[in-house]
Amino acid sequence: MRVLGIDPGLSLTGYGCMELAEGEPEPRLIEAGVLRLKSKAPMPFRLAQLHDDLGDLIEQLQPDLMVVEQLFSHYRHVRTSILMGHARGVVLLAAQLKGVELDELLPTEVKKAITGHGHASKIQMQQAIMVQCRLSELPSPPDVADAIAIALCAGRRLAPTYEVVG
Repeated sequence: MRVLGIDPGLSLTGYGCMELAEGEPEPRLIEAGVLRLKSKAPMPFRLAQLHDDLGDLIEQLQPDLMVVEQLFSHYRHVRTSILMGHARGVVLLAAQLKGVELDELLPTEVKKAITGHGHASKIQMQQAIMVQCRLSELPSPPDVADAIAIALCAGRRLAPTYEVVG
């Protein structure tokens, strides 16, 4: 089973794909990276680009499940949350149109599962992902680490119950 974690953004959208294999206790990292959007382009153009790039990524990686963080809004950053909601909506739409099952996790749940602290910093997340996925360097930019963390958290939730049928 493949799990694709997405960290949506309007300039960079991070992704991380983990694979669960029968009998393996931990998901294995398949691929991770970022989709780079034209940050100076108008919003509708960036949303269309994100949709197209996500569609290509889904076709390439063939995930069984896509996971995205639930939207969190802080009263000091309401505008940012609204803007990120646009990108998140494109992620949800892309999964639906490609027939990929979708799940959502709270940001604090992902951070706590990966670092043990629900309010971990970006660098703490990068360091934890580097160690847990046995990477030779910090995943960069932080959007990549966040996307891997989302996929890893979801994969670990599924691992005890996952078995290949066939």
